[in-house]
Amino acid sequence: MINFEHKPAAHCESGVTTNMLNYYGIRLTEPMVLGIGAGVFFSYMPFITLQGMPVVSFRPLPGHIFARVMKRLKINISTRRFLNENHSMKALDKLVDKGVPVGIVVGVFFLPYFPKEFRFHFNAHNLCVIGKKDDIYTVSDPVSLELNELNHTDLKRVRFAKGTYPPMGKMYWVNHVNSTSPDLKAAIIDGIKMNCHRMLDIPIPYFGVKGIYLLAKHMRLWEEKAGARKAALQLAQVIRMLEEIGTGGAGFRYMYAAFLQEAAPILGKPEYLDLSKQMTGIGDLWRDFACEAARKFKKRGENTLTYDQLADKLVHIADGEKQFFTQLRQSIQSI
Repeated sequence: MINFEHKPAAHCESGVTTNMLNYYGIRLTEPMVLGIGAGVFFSYMPFITLQGMPVVSFRPLPGHIFARVMKRLKINISTRRFLNENHSMKALDKLVDKGVPVGIVVGVFFLPYFPKEFRFHFNAHNLCVIGKKDDIYTVSDPVSLELNELNHTDLKRVRFAKGTYPPMGKMYWVNHVNSTSPDLKAAIIDGIKMNCHRMLDIPIPYFGVKGIYLLAKHMRLWEEKAGARKAALQLAQVIRMLEEIGTGGAGFRYMYAAFLQEAAPILGKPEYLDLSKQMTGIGDLWRDFACEAARKFKKRGENTLTYDQLADKLVHIADGEKQFFTQLRQSIQSI
C-alpha cells in the first residue's frame, strides 16, 4: 500500500493529476492543474457516435490534461497501452510493487462501486492504483469520497472496456521530478496561450467556439430531420456530457474562473479577477442551458423551450466564450 493521500476532486483526470503531484511534493490546487493543462474545451463531432448519438465533449481528449501539466512542470512521465490484457496487469503490478502510484483509464459501466444510475459505456474515466493485497487492488478515484477496492478480474475488465475510445489498458505514471518548486509562471502562461488557441483558432468548425455555433445550428434542425424521439435523445446526450461526465461543461468553467483568481497575483494581472467573474457568468449560462434542456427532455412544465430557443442560448454562450478568450489572449500576449 502506497502512502498516497486521497482527495476527492471535481473531475477525474485533473483530480488524479493533482493527487499524484501532491504525492511527489508539488502541492497545486485542482483549478491550477486544469488551467496549466488547458482543460477548457468544446467539441461537437456528429461523425463520431457514443451509444448512437453524436459525440459532444467539453474537455480535451483523456490524458491530455495530465500530459500537458507534466510537460510544463518539466516532470518526466511514461504512458503505455496494451494489446494483451495479462501483460497489462503484470506491468501494473510491477510498478505498484515498486511503490509507484499508477494512473489508469477505465470504462465506468462495469465499475462495481459506481452507482447504477451513473453506469454507462463511457471509456474515459481516470483512477489511480495505489496498492494491492493478494487479488485486491486499492484505487484512488477522485469522484469518490473514500478509497475503493477492485479485484483482479473487475480491474482487468474495466481497463479493457469495449466501445467508443476503448482504453486498451492505458496507464501512466511519474518517472522523475526535477523540482518540487517548478516555474509556475511559465507553466500558467503556456497553458493560457494554448487554451485560447484551441478555443479560437482551430480552422475546422467542430472544435472550440466554432463547435458551439455548429451545435446550435444543427440543434435547430434536429426535430425536423430526425423526429421528436431522436431529437430528444440527442438533447439528452448533450446534457449528460455537459453535467454528468466529469463536470466538463459548467463545472470546468467555474474551475477555470478559480484558476484565473490564483493566476492573477502570480502573473501580476489584477484584471484576471474581472475575467474570472466573466468566466463564472459563462458557467452560469451553461448551467441554465442544461436546466432548460433537461426540462425539455423530461417534458416538465408547460413553458418548456423549443429547440430554436435552446439553440439561441448556445449562440449566446458561444458569443460569451469568444469574447472571453479573445480578451484573455490579448492580455496574456502583453506578458
